[in-house]
Amino acid sequence: MKKVIYSLLVVGFLSSCGGGNNTTGESRKANGGVYYGGVFRMNEVEDFRNLFPLNITEVTSHRIANQVYEGLVKLSQDDLTILASLAEKWEKNADASQWTFHIRKGVKFHDDPCFSDGKGREVTAKDFKYCFDRLCTSSPENQQFNGSFKDRVVGANEYYQSTIDKKPLAGGVSGVKVIDDYTIEIDLIHSFAGFLNILSTPGCWVYPQEAQEKYGVDMRVKCVGTGAFQVKNIKEGDNVILERNPNYWNVDEFGNQLPYLDAIKFTFIKEKKAALLEFKRGNLDMMFSLPIEMIPDILGELDHAKEGNTPFEMQVVPAMSTFYLGFQNQGEIFNKKEVRLAFNYAIDREKIVNYTLQGEGIPGIYGIVPPSFKEYDIKRLKGFSFDVDKARKYMAAAGYPDGNGFPKLTLQINSGGGDRNIQTAEVIQKMLKENLNIDVEINVMPFAEHLESLETGKAQFWRSAWVADYPDPETFLSLLYGKNVPEKITDKSYLNSVRYKSAKFDSLFSAALREVDDKKRFDLYLQADQVAIDDAAIMPVFYDENYRLIQTNVKNFTANAMEYRDLSHVYFESKEAKAESKK
Repeated sequence: MKKVIYSLLVVGFLSSCGGGNNTTGESRKANGGVYYGGVFRMNEVEDFRNLFPLNITEVTSHRIANQVYEGLVKLSQDDLTILASLAEKWEKNADASQWTFHIRKGVKFHDDPCFSDGKGREVTAKDFKYCFDRLCTSSPENQQFNGSFKDRVVGANEYYQSTIDKKPLAGGVSGVKVIDDYTIEIDLIHSFAGFLNILSTPGCWVYPQEAQEKYGVDMRVKCVGTGAFQVKNIKEGDNVILERNPNYWNVDEFGNQLPYLDAIKFTFIKEKKAALLEFKRGNLDMMFSLPIEMIPDILGELDHAKEGNTPFEMQVVPAMSTFYLGFQNQGEIFNKKEVRLAFNYAIDREKIVNYTLQGEGIPGIYGIVPPSFKEYDIKRLKGFSFDVDKARKYMAAAGYPDGNGFPKLTLQINSGGGDRNIQTAEVIQKMLKENLNIDVEINVMPFAEHLESLETGKAQFWRSAWVADYPDPETFLSLLYGKNVPEKITDKSYLNSVRYKSAKFDSLFSAALREVDDKKRFDLYLQADQVAIDDAAIMPVFYDENYRLIQTNVKNFTANAMEYRDLSHVYFESKEAKAESKK
């Protein structure tokens, strides 16, 4: 992964983007040349869906809740490596099937009315045991089990089934053991070298039993964690404000208590152009995912940037993100592989990226895993080219020559996300008509309803995208793992929403999960990816690149391929320090 950072000057911004409006009172200098103070303001084009760790299924909720909750480990914002979090150290046995974690002493939950005295108490191993048992409990509020402890942790599957049967096993998940107040041991069914990645995900964050018992489903917005920030106010559809946790456990390398910021404010402006205008006015400190039609103009300004006189920076990184169209593999329309193959060969991905998206992204000519993992040799895969003749032959083989007799089809997409979703859908709609003589109607739905429709098997053909939960190809391939498909079509299928099933894919994927050697593991992942491509399980369209703008006084806010955000170390450089640095 290579990061490219551009500094640029856009004419007319100089007087409005100085970044001087984001502090609450005076900034306060700390050791090491950093500064306390300020409210970091960012925008999300989609509303958050749920902030309860076990029910986080999309990026907006993750970006908010990641500032509030923590787990045993977390990812580095700089390079996505694993860092110690509430576990100060850990050990694993020789075959990576048993992990022992030593929990920091003195870490406290946020102050909250769920505690008898309103004061946050200390976190212990029993809290992690409670949360891991909840992770393995059947509930409409739990969407994290399949992608985390299922088929991995000893006793997880058995305990989950016992909760379905309304007879929870005594002692919870047998493979999760409290050794003492600050030590917890986790036994795995088989070797799994990537287990720390799983522990960094929302399903493994810790929260107090008292909050669960007091708030129940209201933990969707009633957040009690240990993170650097705590919830101050939530006005859904308008803003979320997180304030500094005064009792946060972590300090920086200079001995300063974290975080530096006073608060974080999330807004939910739906139109990217409107959000960009707010950034230009200095009312946002970061702008993520630019309007595609604006990118050429902004990039064109690079040649005119003057050293030391740039009011904001542009950060561009290859993304661990895949934009694809989903087929309901078990539905009446797309249960034939020939139809899925025909659709894949009928679209020109190069044209979509180069013209519709103005060069933003990489054509989806490989598989479901994006080309952003150095060890994953994506070029070994034989993906889909644009081949109209082949597409028409597959449609004829499926029983629909020249599209005759093909059922009425709706492409379901979500609102939000700017013009990119609609423009891409319209181009694909046109290509399917021209190349296969298929009429496609586009249905735009609110994001929450869109997810509910595709997860419950109601949608047949839909727009989707997946941003890595952790930096490993497994997070993408798990979307096609047959064991993540429920028995009934009406049961919610969060991970494998396309309900693809292949014994060959599952065998390769399962073998990869057990492989400790990364080179061999990635080779097995590649083989599984190829099986899914050959079956046309989905329609990859393009792989993202992340574009974002930040004000020049924002420091320690590194861009990464997952757009993983940890604001505990972010600070605003003072005007005086900024002026001094230009001398």
